[in-house]
Amino acid sequence: MKRCHDMPFGARLLPQGGAEFRLWAPSAQQVELLLNGRPQRLTAAAEGWYAGTAVAAMAGDRYAFRIDGDLTVPDPASRYNPDDVHGASQLVDPAAFDWPDDGWRGRPWHEAVVYELHIGCFTPAGTFAAAIERLDDLVALGITAIELMPVADFPGTRGWGYDGVLLFAPDASYGTPDDLKRLVAAAHARGLMVLLDVVYNHFGPDGNYLYVYAQTFFDRSVNTPWGAAINLGGEGSRTVRDFFIHNALFWIEEYQFDGLRIDAVHAMHDESPLHFVDELAQAVRAAAGSDRDVHLVLENHANDVHRLKRSANGGPLLADAQWNDDVHHAMHVLATGESDGYYIDYADDPLGQLGRALAEGFAYQGDASVYQPGQRRGTASAGLPPLAFVNSIQTHDQVGNRAFGDRIEELAVAAEREEPLRALVACMLLSPAPPMLFMGEEFAAGTPFLYFCDFTGDLAQAVTEGRRAEFSRFEMFAEPSLRARIPDPNFKSTFERSKLNWNERRADGHAQWWTLYRDLLSLRREHLMPLLPQARSGNFSRPAPDCLQLRWPLGSGRYWHLRVNLSGAAVAGLATLPGTTVYISPAPGPALSAYSVEVTLEQP
Repeated sequence: MKRCHDMPFGARLLPQGGAEFRLWAPSAQQVELLLNGRPQRLTAAAEGWYAGTAVAAMAGDRYAFRIDGDLTVPDPASRYNPDDVHGASQLVDPAAFDWPDDGWRGRPWHEAVVYELHIGCFTPAGTFAAAIERLDDLVALGITAIELMPVADFPGTRGWGYDGVLLFAPDASYGTPDDLKRLVAAAHARGLMVLLDVVYNHFGPDGNYLYVYAQTFFDRSVNTPWGAAINLGGEGSRTVRDFFIHNALFWIEEYQFDGLRIDAVHAMHDESPLHFVDELAQAVRAAAGSDRDVHLVLENHANDVHRLKRSANGGPLLADAQWNDDVHHAMHVLATGESDGYYIDYADDPLGQLGRALAEGFAYQGDASVYQPGQRRGTASAGLPPLAFVNSIQTHDQVGNRAFGDRIEELAVAAEREEPLRALVACMLLSPAPPMLFMGEEFAAGTPFLYFCDFTGDLAQAVTEGRRAEFSRFEMFAEPSLRARIPDPNFKSTFERSKLNWNERRADGHAQWWTLYRDLLSLRREHLMPLLPQARSGNFSRPAPDCLQLRWPLGSGRYWHLRVNLSGAAVAGLATLPGTTVYISPAPGPALSAYSVEVTLEQP
């Protein structure tokens, strides 16, 4: 099976031989194609396009564009850039890869158990090919979907991926385009969905040349932390919107990804009647059709339910789900006792806020924020099903944006809250919303996940200094000498320290966590997962000061009950949960044990 996404950008091999090259460069006066170093002038067309055909071009050739006889740039729609973001692009034949999984149609969203991973740190080799070797471990754990942090070409050989500049080209440090396709095919062969994290709200600071020859790409009237905003709704924005929409379709069609996680929707500036994200979602839904399960997951700090609404039959109209930061933040406060920064919004009643977030979707549904005085956050989410939210207790953001990249297991142990953390993990994995793990979480990885990049010169120094300055407001980093202890993001050692050590998985103190995660996911798969298509928004109560009790309707008179005691003492006098016991830990008895979780399924 051959798969290729046809698009108006970049290079396209022609059936009769040769290739066509197209570049949108409305700010340029002249554009030349440099094919294997030989120049050929492209013809100017309407609305800022330049195009031309090279009859001798073939797959493997290197090409670039020369702007106004001076600046040489790679193709912004390059399918592969072997020599990094400043080098020439390589002409790729997408049809050269023979897909072995023609019968794969994806998996329904209610089966999602997501595992977020960074290709460079997931294995010692840090490549697409090496990641295949660990897929069986994830299947054995109970994972049904892997989510790759961004793989679009970024500057250097190491980075988180959120500073990508060539959005159609898998980063060469991870392998070739075919290597990525083999990873996706290998995952499908094991029943695993593959989701990709994509960034459409900004480009990275190094290697983005669009601002020179396509100035219309940006809206200079709107400043963002990354510079001028992407022009998603102003004059000339039609081509800009098409560029990103084609990128989404490219990953879905040419690489057979099962879905996308769209980064920072709240940071997209668009006042169009049809918001860019809504148009993108419609395009993806139309391309997938009725014969493929393709999913869209959003990051949106605004807690806006608009894109999470369901159709009459319960299916998503736009996005399948959104990362639920409220669940993470409340659990983090409960597991660590921390209340710095945005955690202050969860400091007064983290258990009550966790109950609301688990039952109704968001803890903040238009409520006033302490962290941002005078602001209200969120919209009412109680009418949405649990499937509209992705719950987690760790993510790349929440681990990596700490000064030392420390994971929650380490923090909980230091705070003498390891037992509450185990209970919270059970709450996350046995609640109806799809859970997401961050790589290594399942065996309490002892390796940190630090912020790392590979910039050079003044930019590298600025990033290092800026990273350390971010922590100056914390007392423990008040002095410059203390901030100097924060690992330099540009050091290779910072990246190397962030790689998982898979040998830990069977070591004492780690194997027990893996067993806990495996057993809980097995219970989820057997008892809860088949009933999730009918799951609806739930309710919660506080039967005792440190106890939380939740109930979700599952349709046809069924209810899922969960009760947790986060205190160090047993709680007596509670009514028995209705239904058949699915899980109880540490042990059943007349009282609810300290740090215990009880789950039952009530059926008519």
